[in-house]
Amino acid sequence: MSLLSSISTPRDLDALSLEQLEQLAAEIRAFLIENVSRTGGHLGPNLGIVELTIAMHRVFDSPNDPMIFDTGHQSYVHKMLTGRQDFTGLRSRGGLAGYPQRSESPHDVVESSHASSSLSWADGVSRALTRTGRKDRHVVAVVGDGSLTGGMTWEALNNISDDNDRNLVIIVNDNGRSYAPTIGGMARYLNRVRTADTYQTLHRGSDSFFGKLGPAARAFYRGVRGGTHGFLSRFVNNAALYSNLDIKYLGPVDGHDLPALIETLELAKDFGAPVIVHAITEKGRGYEPARNDEADQFHAVGKIDPLSGAPVGGSSATAWTDVFADELVAVGEEREDIIGITAAMLRPTGLLPFAQRFPDRVYDVGIAEQHAVASAAGLAFGGLHPVVAIYATFMNRAFDQVMMDVALHRAGVTFVLDRAGVTGPDGPSHHGIWDLAMLQIVPHIRIAVPRDAERLQEELREAVAVEDAPTVIRFPKGSVSPTLPALERLPDGVDVLARSDAQDVLLIGIGPMAHIAVDVADRLRAQGIGATVVDPRWVVPVQPSIIELAAAHRLVITIEDGIRVGGIGTRVRQVLREANVDTAVDELGIPDEFIDHASREQILEDAGLTAAKIAQDVVSQVLGTRIPVARPTEQRPEWLTDVDAQQRHDEVRDI
Repeated sequence: MSLLSSISTPRDLDALSLEQLEQLAAEIRAFLIENVSRTGGHLGPNLGIVELTIAMHRVFDSPNDPMIFDTGHQSYVHKMLTGRQDFTGLRSRGGLAGYPQRSESPHDVVESSHASSSLSWADGVSRALTRTGRKDRHVVAVVGDGSLTGGMTWEALNNISDDNDRNLVIIVNDNGRSYAPTIGGMARYLNRVRTADTYQTLHRGSDSFFGKLGPAARAFYRGVRGGTHGFLSRFVNNAALYSNLDIKYLGPVDGHDLPALIETLELAKDFGAPVIVHAITEKGRGYEPARNDEADQFHAVGKIDPLSGAPVGGSSATAWTDVFADELVAVGEEREDIIGITAAMLRPTGLLPFAQRFPDRVYDVGIAEQHAVASAAGLAFGGLHPVVAIYATFMNRAFDQVMMDVALHRAGVTFVLDRAGVTGPDGPSHHGIWDLAMLQIVPHIRIAVPRDAERLQEELREAVAVEDAPTVIRFPKGSVSPTLPALERLPDGVDVLARSDAQDVLLIGIGPMAHIAVDVADRLRAQGIGATVVDPRWVVPVQPSIIELAAAHRLVITIEDGIRVGGIGTRVRQVLREANVDTAVDELGIPDEFIDHASREQILEDAGLTAAKIAQDVVSQVLGTRIPVARPTEQRPEWLTDVDAQQRHDEVRDI
């Protein structure tokens, strides 16, 4: 029987010797490689935090001592030690979430997978425990060195240092990387700590010396080690940063040395005030393919061969991100004022090729979306045109800067939002479903949603040509949609994708949803209902031709993969009312809920965003509400008779 299979709660660790804990760590790594290679997921970060997680659960008592993981993608080991070892459905509907999730276990506290928020959570939880008489409990926050590039972390540290009468342990999991290598002054600072020969020599020497003197000397060492660490750390200019914030610092400690980790965490536990434990870890530890991957050390992988680490069963289709990456390089060749900005996501957002071609024209600001956007406003003021590439979900964090720093100052900044709409397996906080509703309220903003690769290329060029307002290009995760040519492009840029002689239903397909709209139109025509399909291309502002087409039809249906409340459909309805167009409007989109992890197809089906479901609903609505249906031009428009209605109702099931 393996040691791992004997662990159902963290307290099962108490009976294991140090040698057995080492064996457990090896079993966990083998388990991760075997299982995550089948499902995909965050492999590298979890391989790097095995010993640290074991030590945390050995020393502290979760869930009595709440454990808060910053971002949460490194919580797989935590799940395994808290009774969740069925990884067969990882990140799939009905299986384990890829991040902490309260519905899975009381051991999970914070579900949000947005970085740099853990210390604020820890600050609040620890204050609450102290004020409500539960001062004996500890709060443990795990934050990566990458998250230290986020300003929110430092806001939290500033406030944590204001109240030392509580049990709060902050573990800095320092592997020198966020998604990719951590950048900036903080990264250089921590790197000097990791490579300081003086500290490493003295640290190893002191451990060895006291270790040889027996239990009594080791107990004494534990008592003085805090001061020793402080002295040695200051000697290599490390702890000064934290001591100036009046927070005790312990470390650095080898994040793969279980005895040292347990000893250090026990010291932190006994301190009685906020403590920072600095653990040096290796992302991808114990798996050569990950360690040899210079790009991101297998931060997130699809299905892979567990022996070689090579992808298996992946799609060879071109990704949306790749189309953007290539076109931005082409634009950069033509315009020297184009500048790229990313928030620690150079490769995932497609800016890497641009950085390789123009290394002095890309700024990676770390996990600092607010700074990225405000800095872009300054670059625009200086005569440049910044292109800020960011995941749609992370755009939420910089809304104030978009509004007050970019839009208010009429700055020409282009935002390229990757992973927009439904993203699937990463779960609630990674879906990019809020951007359209959120950003369209920004004055003067212009938002484009391409339906295929050609539209992405042309809309990107149109976006960077705007110098007096923010522009947005957003596209989904995964492979680019098939090319969908237009029958006609109207003078204001709206593409007509399908039309019938009878103008019954106007279908407005937003970006890739235009493909579904065309499918719906085909199904409606088979039922004798005329449909026109348009792709606005630029969904904000609403173009005049949309108003004219809506006035000529009997029903307008908007289809988008953002939230329905406050989405583009809502804007279309409002614009039509202002234009005194009384055509009925149905807004189809994602419900205003936090959507659990599942495939994109499953989530769209749940939301009713399939061609069959939409067509069926339209036919039922036409029949049930007696919306007039126009006949071909040689016949006069007429209302459906009751006989017609019954006949069509019977045919709906055949759509």
